[in-house]
Amino acid sequence: MTQNRVNRHGIDDKDVFTGALKTTVPVFLGYIPLGMAFGFLLDGAGYHWIYAFLMSLLVYAGSGQFLAVALLAAGAGLTEFVIATLLLNLRHAFYGLSLLEKFSDVGKVKPYLIFALTDETYALLTTTEVPKGGSKSRFYFYIAALDHLYWITGSVLGALLGSLLDLNLEGMAFVLTALFVVLTIEQYFSSRVRFPFIAAVGAGTLSLILFSPENMLLISIILGTLILMSREKLTQKNISINNG
Repeated sequence: MTQNRVNRHGIDDKDVFTGALKTTVPVFLGYIPLGMAFGFLLDGAGYHWIYAFLMSLLVYAGSGQFLAVALLAAGAGLTEFVIATLLLNLRHAFYGLSLLEKFSDVGKVKPYLIFALTDETYALLTTTEVPKGGSKSRFYFYIAALDHLYWITGSVLGALLGSLLDLNLEGMAFVLTALFVVLTIEQYFSSRVRFPFIAAVGAGTLSLILFSPENMLLISIILGTLILMSREKLTQKNISINNG
């Protein structure tokens, strides 16, 4: 009889996977329909379903893939495509900075975790506790890999169905935004620390008022990061004064 792998803390690896599976249910519910929408659009642009599979497997950029379909349909060149995708996903650089400590001891899965870091996966990794006694690297890997699998599955299903059905895709692109809003609300009520959420809303609102909607995302990320860094420095300064 095959035995389940047990780590040095006595925790069954199957339990770690089950915990990750439960954690990613909201992403599953969002990524399947959104991935299908991407598959529909790619099929509508005249591409075979295998391209949906390869792009979701090797690129895995969410909104960047929707942008790619639009650029390909418009006949954009490689330079335009690279610049547009880079600007759209520049926010991931800020995600990475905030995960340096979390990823410092995850071992061989670190490159994949960096590659598979989407908005939704980032949200889960930064707010979900590793099962007590479980392997952090395996738990993080399972979350990232499951999210990736959901996206690939939705993309391929959409591309295959798109070749068979004539569907109205109006509004489907909003699924990703709706999913991220739901995850944010859930994290807000489950987290003991509320200031980062308040800072994010404040930075986003101020950026939207002062700048155009097209430019507010990157500016709001920079502003929110500066607010959090300033607060952290102020907190450390107060601690030093009190200890002194």
